[in-house]
Amino acid sequence: GGVPLIRRQLIALSGAGVDEVVVVLGHYAELIEEAVKEFPVTLVRNPDPDAGQISSLRLGLQALSPKLDAALVALADQPLINSQDINDLIGAYKKRPTGTQVVQPTVDGLPGNPVMFSTEVREQILAGEANVGCRQWQSAHPDQVHPWVSTNNRYRTDVDTLEDIAALATRTGHQLKWPAHLVVTA
Repeated sequence: GGVPLIRRQLIALSGAGVDEVVVVLGHYAELIEEAVKEFPVTLVRNPDPDAGQISSLRLGLQALSPKLDAALVALADQPLINSQDINDLIGAYKKRPTGTQVVQPTVDGLPGNPVMFSTEVREQILAGEANVGCRQWQSAHPDQVHPWVSTNNRYRTDVDTLEDIAALATRTGHQLKWPAHLVVTA
């Protein structure tokens, strides 16, 4: 039982009224397709998921409609993010300081996710080298990044490792489980 992480994220995005959602699939694409089939999303397959997160980001940005005035990049491994968190980020983006094009939540001085940025940033990332993603763009343009200060630890909570899953369970009581037929190694 339980709700797959990708479905949790899609429920949060849908609840926040996000206009368009692109899901980039890599490893376990068939399982993920099954989990998201009832959501109104565009599915894009990364033909080389081992190329890393930047390759998936770029595929997702390419698949977005050009009519959008901003992009919100969310990660499926943030189990605690909810629609209010997304709405708060969108609100911070709309109120960002003049001259900034990226809003990144910052908790206790550390960057979090999701991150939101302008169409101009999206276009610059896509026009740049294949190894340039959000983080690299932000590093090259720090004056255009608004570190939106928040006390919401959900922006910093992700589960990249088995240790992260165990720590989340200890801290929150949330039990995350891998599908029974997958073998996961640390």
